Amino acid sequence: VQLQASGGGLVQAGGSLRLSCAASGRTSDINAMGWFRQGPGKEREFVAAIRWSGDSTSYSHSVKGRFIISRDNAKSTLYLEMNSLKPEDTASYRCAARVRRSTVIGLSWNWYDYSGQGTQVTVSS
Repeated sequence: VQLQASGGGLVQAGGSLRLSCAASGRTSDINAMGWFRQGPGKEREFVAAIRWSGDSTSYSHSVKGRFIISRDNAKSTLYLEMNSLKPEDTASYRCAARVRRSTVIGLSWNWYDYSGQGTQVTVSS
């Protein structure tokens, strides 16, 4: 599975952005997908994840209520709608996919099997 993230950019605090992650290859094997981010001088952190069936989502406390994760199975694309952006949301955002079956959504980077390159989000104050 190959993943390509896009949609990052520069936005003012309070603004919105929508990230996309296009999956290709054996997309029918995807069980779940997630977004992670790594800000300057910070460790990588979990942002949000969704089971590919769409029946379950998970969010970090820092983004819950502001970000929405969704997917379009027909387009094999994952989205992250980011609203009310804050300067602390500034980071490189990466998407990840899991193909191994699981009944839960993983919050750890190592739970996922594939990842793509990041797309930079910069929020100015």
